[in-house]
Amino acid sequence: MATEESTVEKVEAGAAHEESLAPTETETAHSGPDRIAAPAAMRLAAGQLAEMLNCAPGSVSALKAAGDGWLADVEVVELERVPDTASVMASYRVRLDEQGHLMEYARMRRYGRGQIDR
Repeated sequence: MATEESTVEKVEAGAAHEESLAPTETETAHSGPDRIAAPAAMRLAAGQLAEMLNCAPGSVSALKAAGDGWLADVEVVELERVPDTASVMASYRVRLDEQGHLMEYARMRRYGRGQIDR
């Protein structure tokens, strides 16, 4: 019985988390019927990717409106190391639909946290 209760609690907590990620009516953009605004798209891209990968997102480095939603580049820490500059980061391309639901993601590159683009 205890495992059934804890499973129910986890499911309810997951549903509550998804609701907290959902954009509010004031965050919807005016350009389309139900398209969410850019700030909400950034939060949803980072949050949903973090759930999928079970890791904390570092930042959203790019966001672009696509015809059917949004494209975002989200940076995440894939391997934490000491010192921080030795950690392995990854950049993921995330596609959201107009309502902000994650449709697909793909890792674009991996790099050291201390690495500078040239």
